[in-house]
Amino acid sequence: MNIKPLADRVLVLPAPAEEKTIGGIIIPDTAKEKPLQGEVVAVGNGTKDEEMVLAVGDKVLYGKYSGNELEFEGTKYLIMRQSDVLAVIGK
Repeated sequence: MNIKPLADRVLVLPAPAEEKTIGGIIIPDTAKEKPLQGEVVAVGNGTKDEEMVLAVGDKVLYGKYSGNELEFEGTKYLIMRQSDVLAVIGK
């Protein structure tokens, strides 16, 4: 990974949105719900006030409007503060 988050930020790869159909009609990507979970792919070092508790590979839940979207080498990621993560799944 060529992206290294700074301070208390984490880089999350969102889980893909589920394909939904209604009576045979496929819902377009723009109308799909954004996934609220993903996998941490890079972490910062934390700050002097906040230790980094997330690690690469953690499956996490985050808020609907958390983080900033960015695209790197054709893949869409979210970068957010560790405090924007609501929970770790299955740890």
